Amino acid sequence: MVARSRVVAEPRFSRPVGGGPRLLAWVEAFAARSDLVVAPADGSAPPAVVTADVGAASVGAYGGGVFCWVGPHRLVYAARDGRLMSIGAAGGPPVLLHEGGRASAPAASPDGSKVAFVVERDDACEVVVVGVDGTGVDGAGGMRGADGPRTVSTGADYCFDPAWSPDGSRLAWHEWTFPFMPWDESRIVVHEVGRDGATIAAGGAGVAVGQPRFAPDGSALAFVSDATGWMNVWVSRPDGSGAQPLLDEPAEHAEPTWGPGQRSFAWSPDARAIALNRNERGFGRLVVVRRDGGGARDVARGWHHGLDWTDAGLACVRSGARTPTSVVVLDPYAPSSRRVVARGPVAGFEAAGLTEPEPVTWPSGGAEVHGLLWRPLPGARARGGSDGEPPLLVLVHGGPHGQATAGFAPRIAFFLARGWAVLAPNARGSTGYGRAYAQALTGGWGDVDLGDVVAGIRHAREARWCDPARIAAMGGSAGGFTVLQLAVRHGELLRAAVSLYGVTDLLDLASTTHRFESHYLDRIVGVLPDEAARYRERSPITHAAKVSVPVLVLQGDSDPAVPKAQADAIVDAMRTHGGTVEYHVYEGEGHGWARPETAQDELERVERFLAAHVLQA
Repeated sequence: MVARSRVVAEPRFSRPVGGGPRLLAWVEAFAARSDLVVAPADGSAPPAVVTADVGAASVGAYGGGVFCWVGPHRLVYAARDGRLMSIGAAGGPPVLLHEGGRASAPAASPDGSKVAFVVERDDACEVVVVGVDGTGVDGAGGMRGADGPRTVSTGADYCFDPAWSPDGSRLAWHEWTFPFMPWDESRIVVHEVGRDGATIAAGGAGVAVGQPRFAPDGSALAFVSDATGWMNVWVSRPDGSGAQPLLDEPAEHAEPTWGPGQRSFAWSPDARAIALNRNERGFGRLVVVRRDGGGARDVARGWHHGLDWTDAGLACVRSGARTPTSVVVLDPYAPSSRRVVARGPVAGFEAAGLTEPEPVTWPSGGAEVHGLLWRPLPGARARGGSDGEPPLLVLVHGGPHGQATAGFAPRIAFFLARGWAVLAPNARGSTGYGRAYAQALTGGWGDVDLGDVVAGIRHAREARWCDPARIAAMGGSAGGFTVLQLAVRHGELLRAAVSLYGVTDLLDLASTTHRFESHYLDRIVGVLPDEAARYRERSPITHAAKVSVPVLVLQGDSDPAVPKAQADAIVDAMRTHGGTVEYHVYEGEGHGWARPETAQDELERVERFLAAHVLQA
């Protein structure tokens, strides 16, 4: 059975006025619903849901940046239906601030009079400012346009994560322009409140940036940048001048910007240090770096997301390969003080004997390719086998600019407990290994990464990480694309394949996917119509007649990124040519599963499928 897990995200402390008590809020998601939960930061009272009437926006795929505090006892949040709402920390009826489009990433001005936020529509994504009472902000408040909300961004195709300077005189945000994705090339811009336009503070040609955040005393602006080849935290003057990496090292301090709201670093309350989550080849570590030098001081192992640091401590969402997701509060200078405020999945996983993966590498196309290898749990045995070698599940991550990490993964734990080994390739194009490694996929999606995964499977067989005769592949989205390519082009390596909402037809995807990824393929495949032949050749549906292994396809009927028609088409094509295909569509599900019953059904279906076609074959 899979845990009916609850997702927790985005812990944020209130900013009390006059030394009042602090509150801590976070997002909890369960059974396709997200809500804001509030509790005293000192743990003196139990958490309480405050958005029971109008639920919060999703923190799932492409989601995040759900809420902000406005003063000590009020929050502004993006509602599930796209509106921007205000609500008291004790609950009550929400107040409408803005409607029209999909709101996200609200940020309150220091005086609490206005909120900057992102509005995404089908034709644009902009930074907008509105008064906290829902009215327009007049010139006296620093924003012109008293007749309604004021758009302050200046025409970029996408804008995320507005952030105010402590005196309210500046507003910074992250933006980029098609055909680039934010991890390819993007900018931090700074807008002088009360003036038109904005100036580029960081990023630009050949550089990716993100997460602008002013120091609490207003002395500096921090952001992440890969200008040195690795996505490190940088610090500049408030206008962006004089920028230098806080810690120049071959490790990443942020993940790719798939949605608003990422907070992989946080300023200390006195602005003298920054806490950040370091990505160490798929393993997370929380460190503190002082601005006056001295390098990084370790705080704790594990992945630490959603960082927020005040005099009440550092709040974050923590997880690891052996520990479930939880909201914790700790003193970065006394990590043993860590206190769990809220849990994600139900209790019990700590006693399950989960294991951490091993970082592994193998050669492919003249490059060293990275991955993570999980051995089966001690004592777990799969049915059949030879010489005690386990069957292998090759689990391909999505993106393709994603990364398999040593975080909490119930899907992996499910198969480890059933005697499977799991190999998670981080083929070229994966993030977490530097800019050059990620950009190696430019023009090469469906070729470079496929070759790396094929090389990884062959290496796993030769290294005897598994029973060479019992290998299956599974992946979602871009990972499903790779798995389907394996099934139709390299079936000799597998006994079965599982695609979760996988891409099947690149030409169709280029014209039907959502706006955020509408030019993604221009960079990683090629520009149409010139490269139409390449799109056809790399599409699994083109080679559907060659499928030689059983395939299980699982798809949501409300997927905006990879529409259901993609799955329908390849299932029909493989069946027409005599392929063994099982197909199931989940009603109401999108790009990734929101309902716990769907996640449970997926694992039960996959287990039956693999038992029939891999373990008993």
